[in-house]
Amino acid sequence: MASASETTCYLSLGSNLGDRAENLLTALRRLGSLAGVRIERLSSLYDTTPVGVTEQPRFLNMVAELRVQLPARELLAACQRIERELGRDRQQRWGPRTLDLDLLLYGKARSDDPQLVLPHPRMTERQFVLVPLTEIAPDLVLPDGRTVAEAADPRDPNVRLTGQVCLE
Repeated sequence: MASASETTCYLSLGSNLGDRAENLLTALRRLGSLAGVRIERLSSLYDTTPVGVTEQPRFLNMVAELRVQLPARELLAACQRIERELGRDRQQRWGPRTLDLDLLLYGKARSDDPQLVLPHPRMTERQFVLVPLTEIAPDLVLPDGRTVAEAADPRDPNVRLTGQVCLE
């Protein structure tokens, strides 16, 4: 249970360049070392087909539940800093990347600011987000009113369970 000063949020992590699993693990370690951030739960790892620009390597994706004492903008800035530190190149939208960190939900916050749209505007369309999220929050109600379990399609052939993450 989150304390009054903590907010539960969900973060999608993805990588399709370099050592994908190591990129995700490094990102998780850096997130977990931030003051005011506690990693609560992690999904399994999923090998997924790229969306948008499809002529690129497959992704490794997962979702994390965090408890944070940071404002949403500070968390976003920390995520973007970690992406840069791991070599993220933002020149091509939906292009290959060493790391992609997307803030899906920040408590019940809503924002239409172009720099921080909450809830994430495409999360309910992306099985590479919904399938991993089902593992850690199946009863979470999405912005469209469905639960994660109702929205996810665990039989989607483009989202394949591939492994686990252990931070210890």
